[in-house]
Amino acid sequence: MALKLALTDILACPVCKGKLKYDKTTAQLICLADKLAYPIRENIPVLIADEAVQLSSEEVEQWRS
Repeated sequence: MALKLALTDILACPVCKGKLKYDKTTAQLICLADKLAYPIRENIPVLIADEAVQLSSEEVEQWRS
């Protein structure tokens, strides 16, 4: 079972409180403002700043275009 897209409408980045985008190919929630990717484990979003992965500028630009 995949993460429900409706859930992404109410989730926010714990760092900046901004909107998150769902990347179903990598099972991550992406914060473009902070350039962070939060993992989803067993269909549960792990919205802990220490668990997030820093994204490169190129990865962020892919999401913006």
